[in-house]
Amino acid sequence: MVMWDCAIVGGGPAGLAAAIAARRRGLKTAIFEGLAVGPIDKCCGEGLMPDAIDALRDLGVILPPPAAAPFAGIRFLDGDARAEALFPHQKGAGVRRTSLHALLEQHAREAGAEIFRGAPVRDVSEVSARWIVAADGAQSLLRRAVGLEAARACPRRFAARLHYRLEPWTDLVEVHWTRGAQAYVTPVADDVVGVAIVSRDPRRFDELLPLFPSLDLRLRGAEHASTARGGVTVSRQLPQVTKVNLALVGDASGSVDAVTGLGLSLAFQQAAALADAMAAGDLAPYAAAHRRIARMPRVMEALMLAMDRHDHFRRRSILALQAEHGHFSRLLAVHQGAPLGLSIGLRIPLALGWRFLTV
Repeated sequence: MVMWDCAIVGGGPAGLAAAIAARRRGLKTAIFEGLAVGPIDKCCGEGLMPDAIDALRDLGVILPPPAAAPFAGIRFLDGDARAEALFPHQKGAGVRRTSLHALLEQHAREAGAEIFRGAPVRDVSEVSARWIVAADGAQSLLRRAVGLEAARACPRRFAARLHYRLEPWTDLVEVHWTRGAQAYVTPVADDVVGVAIVSRDPRRFDELLPLFPSLDLRLRGAEHASTARGGVTVSRQLPQVTKVNLALVGDASGSVDAVTGLGLSLAFQQAAALADAMAAGDLAPYAAAHRRIARMPRVMEALMLAMDRHDHFRRRSILALQAEHGHFSRLLAVHQGAPLGLSIGLRIPLALGWRFLTV
């Protein structure tokens, strides 16, 4: 007997977003989460880009002002090289992972999704539903169980995160660069900033922070507003994200390196596309939408990881963006999914390329 139209395995933000989207399409939905208590915390930069805000709004989820701190754009810093760009239409939002999780769970419950905590699912035979959604993270057991695991090695880096009781000194997300590492500073409240460090080095947060002397100096003596957490960020591409009546969503469906800041945005957009496909009775459109949604983030990932690997390229790139700050803003808009006209598409690389050669 089929008990639900849609059974979602994994109760993190991706699974909750998928549940909200499914309920909005009228599907009887259940979520199975292995952890008995929540909300679930995770090491991440906690910055939602404008396209993530749009995707949440499309799901009917609005971030309440007390739970989120707006930010206006991005600033890159590498020694004395610095470049910044503002979002063209709306701001992003810094929000604690636990606050975001609690908000999404509230919306999922209010939408009518049933949530079963302490109910791990390791195989499709353990649930009875027309559609099964694997939202169980980067190390998805369901993905492995149905044979959708990627055969090739997945590049991985390490992340560490800590919050400081400190008034944000800017309304931008700062990305501090050094050899092999980036530090992301995101305002998450009027008096709290989150600092996430991503690197190829699995050291602890307090061992990595001195790699960024100016940031280390600014944070020195500030009260900690959380305990340090660590994690792994993986770049994984899968040849398939659907099989029979099962679909992968969120990190279970493949992931981009945290350097892009787009993991949650991808998950929220995937959730809406998946709900449409399930409601139509065919997962093929979801597979196509999944490829389209990931296309530009993959390009940006390749560019930013090249900056991570090559010091000279990174510094000259930031100096070029500093000199051509208008083009930096346009690139940021494209990063958020804005269309790039042909004339602008030709002009930006020419201008930045010339600056790259002459700075």
